[in-house]
Amino acid sequence: MGKVTLLTVAHFFHDIYTAFLAPLLPLLRESMGLSLTFAGFLSVVQRLPTLFNPLVGMLAERTKARYFVIVTPAITAIAMSLVPVAPYKSLLVLLVLISGISSSFFHVPSPVMMRKVSGNRIGLGMSFYMVGGELARSVGPIAVLGAVELWGLKGVTYFIPTGIAASIVLYFRLRNIAISENINSNSSLEYIKVFRKFLPLISTIALILFFRAAMKSALTFYLPVFLESRGESLWYAGISLSILQGAGVIGTFFAGTISDKIGRRNMMIISTLATPILFFAFLYSSGMWQMVALIACGLFLFATGPVFLAVVNEYKTKHNNFVNAVFMTTTFLIGALMVLLVGVLGDLLSLETTYRIVGLMAFISVPFAFRIPKKQ
Repeated sequence: MGKVTLLTVAHFFHDIYTAFLAPLLPLLRESMGLSLTFAGFLSVVQRLPTLFNPLVGMLAERTKARYFVIVTPAITAIAMSLVPVAPYKSLLVLLVLISGISSSFFHVPSPVMMRKVSGNRIGLGMSFYMVGGELARSVGPIAVLGAVELWGLKGVTYFIPTGIAASIVLYFRLRNIAISENINSNSSLEYIKVFRKFLPLISTIALILFFRAAMKSALTFYLPVFLESRGESLWYAGISLSILQGAGVIGTFFAGTISDKIGRRNMMIISTLATPILFFAFLYSSGMWQMVALIACGLFLFATGPVFLAVVNEYKTKHNNFVNAVFMTTTFLIGALMVLLVGVLGDLLSLETTYRIVGLMAFISVPFAFRIPKKQ
């Protein structure tokens, strides 16, 4: 449990910085004149390095990949804390790209490390891991908007020392947790064989992700902009995102544990069906009921995360870093494309119409959830 907690904290300190981008978007649009399409492009840039995740996975099997987990919180902290004060769009893109590269080097080996220390409770371990990320995305918007409120955009740079300190602490606490230095096979042919065997499962996961990702992007990346377009204040928009992510923390924590008991497939079916229903409840309500619907939607929206990780990390192979990297590439690539799609549709059709479209798309993921294995 001590090692599980450490990795959860590591995930938190890394992802809290990547959570800065969405709540800063309204301010960046105002200060730099960014369109919704360019905002979506920033998300694509941040996720672009995930195309190379399989290579990162292979590298992780040949190196002491635990140092990737240790160093990356500091790198991501520096890059994302400088985003609000970037004077040019080109520098803004570069900083977001650096954070994306750092994120890839963190997210490929860290779930494998969690699997190593979770024993036979992989679902529970992945719930803890995902809680770290979702809690970061819940706290991040409040933290960054609070800094802006107190000190202006330059106040975000004050978070840099915290990220560096986090990496220093992680060095002393995680440096002895091995991941996969015992793997000696370097054959490219073997990786191809692993990928071919893994293809049916990752294809099913990809289809579920594809039809849900646009709705998830609309509810996370564009939520502050959407609520502002409805006349809400920046603070209300930022707090709503934090509440959504906070509900996601609870849903994430229990989803993996419940899937250990009722099966991965059953948990996936429940989540894929409930989320779009609650999404439309949020869309067509107001006031207190809108917030209730947002919280309920958050409980199920993020519940698929630990279930997917449990399914992937239960896959029988000695190349867990590589398999996890393929999964991460699939997840982030589909997510990036859908973020861009939502931005383009938002510029062309309005966010209101776009939200209805992506909500309907999410229902298509339900039949594919029946193809998820219960538990290997």
